[in-house]
Amino acid sequence: MPTPPDNRAPGPPPEDRARSPYTGWTRAHWEHTADELLLAVRPYSTPRHALIHLPGPRPSVSGPRSDGLEGHARTFLLAALRVAGAHGADPHGHLPRYAEGLTAGTRHPTGEAELSTGDPESWPRPGDIRQAVVESASVALGLRLTRPWLWDALGDATRQRVVDWLLPALGPSPVDNNWWLFGLTVAGFLKDAGIETDRAQNAIDTALARVEDWYLGDGWYSDGPNRSFDHYNAWALHFYPVLHAHLSGDRALLARYGPRLHDQLGHYTRLFDATGAPMPFGRSLTYRFAAAAAPWLGALTGHTPLTPGATRRLASGTLRHFTDRGAPDSEGLLTLGWYGPYPPLVQPYSGPASPYWAAKGFLGLLLPADHPAWTDPEEPLPAETADTVTLAAPPHLLIQSTAADGLVRLHNHGSNHVGPEDDPLYARFAYSTRTGPSHGAPDNHFALVLEGVPTARGPATPAGHGPDWASSTHTPAPGVRVVSATAAHGRTEVRAHLVTGAPPGTPVRQTGWAVTPDGPTAQLHPVHGYDTDVPEADRLPAGPTPFGPAAHTAVLRGRTGGGTSSLFVALASLTAEPAPAPVAHLADVRRSRTEDAAVLQITWQDDGAVTELQLPY
Repeated sequence: MPTPPDNRAPGPPPEDRARSPYTGWTRAHWEHTADELLLAVRPYSTPRHALIHLPGPRPSVSGPRSDGLEGHARTFLLAALRVAGAHGADPHGHLPRYAEGLTAGTRHPTGEAELSTGDPESWPRPGDIRQAVVESASVALGLRLTRPWLWDALGDATRQRVVDWLLPALGPSPVDNNWWLFGLTVAGFLKDAGIETDRAQNAIDTALARVEDWYLGDGWYSDGPNRSFDHYNAWALHFYPVLHAHLSGDRALLARYGPRLHDQLGHYTRLFDATGAPMPFGRSLTYRFAAAAAPWLGALTGHTPLTPGATRRLASGTLRHFTDRGAPDSEGLLTLGWYGPYPPLVQPYSGPASPYWAAKGFLGLLLPADHPAWTDPEEPLPAETADTVTLAAPPHLLIQSTAADGLVRLHNHGSNHVGPEDDPLYARFAYSTRTGPSHGAPDNHFALVLEGVPTARGPATPAGHGPDWASSTHTPAPGVRVVSATAAHGRTEVRAHLVTGAPPGTPVRQTGWAVTPDGPTAQLHPVHGYDTDVPEADRLPAGPTPFGPAAHTAVLRGRTGGGTSSLFVALASLTAEPAPAPVAHLADVRRSRTEDAAVLQITWQDDGAVTELQLPY
């Protein structure tokens, strides 16, 4: 057989529909995909392989040299998982290239003032460029995983230079959030290698103590002291402590952090669509199939609610979801986006190599080839087995899924990662695995319209909750309070908002799901408070979403009344079922009031179950 080109692997292995009836994929497909990703970046490496300068529309805010380090560090982590999972076998020669790059990058490390001069392959120092702190964690974890084949083979001088480059990462985190765990990860490698062990242990203890301040129970951390919740909970705030405990063989640490991962996965694994799509909620979505890291980690440590077959079905489904839809691109590269390039999704700190933190999703390669997660038949995901509504109480998120179409929706009544203006990735009332968030007119949003401009939601303060509902309050304008609630059942949603303090006659607007022409069917129906002189909701161009360039959303309009409070109620639905019945037929909503609250009694028509919502005045 002829030798394949340097930047392409041989063709993929055949599917195995007996063992993997949902995805067809086996461990060999994961190994093949890892090799393809690694071989595709080789043409963009500097001569001594210290930096990988990938093509992209713009550099990150940290600059091209930092971006080149990011290219090396994040693909090195992928190479480390690939080779460590094969017990040192390295048929494509990945590790020697990264060893050479490690040597070149740390020979003359540069500070911020020196980046444009000196050795063109030198790495920025973590003490000077804070993004280098992030990348030091990937370098250290890669070294820890491949220590017998890479670190132990390096010369003493090179090892000392690498240690000198890593040590600044043990200091206080420059960002008070999950960044504390980068220092923990560097410290874990140094302690394992017997280097600066006291200093390393202090860094580990300090990082874990800081993150402990943000633990809220049921497997949920806030990403910093600000009630910020998204997918980072699973594959940053759990990933690093649990993996460190596992690699250290520290049973006490694993006994502490492993059950928290188990609890987190009880919610997190419900956020995956039957198509394999993770929930597009939060920042850094361009990491794509890194979303599979936490389920793999649960299998690796034994702290997971999923069976081995369901774990592989989730992980392989997620990887295939993206590889089947344009990621990687035709050159084998991961671009800044969701499927293909999608600039609205990209944060300022993201550079061309940022998507390669998708490497974390390959953590399952550390499982032995004969582990049940690789050998058991695939089993269905939670979203495929039954209609469910699950409350994640600490973050105040309501997860709604339907088995008929495998679609998952997330109702947000508790994330506060917002700035002066609403961030589409955090501030929406609802997200789904097949729609939005839109980057034009906001989808799934309730606003007052003041002087022709819809208000932002701003920080959401959790209020009440029950098994199938959650509520929150926010202040869209001075002196105005909105109590919002969502109740869910099957594919049906009741969306209610009680507005207090707004002048009589103030316009309000409720938008629905942002759907593309080939996407699922969205419905939005007025129940109370909205204009009813039109039989159907208006349509509003919503602009681009990760799922297409031109989405639209339904919109309801109304006005506040003459009292101190005004109630607005709508029914909504998102479904991929063919020819769905009108959502107005799916629930009966009756209103009443007490001295303290507006009360909604909801009777779900499919089974007669009743939910009561109370929105306090």
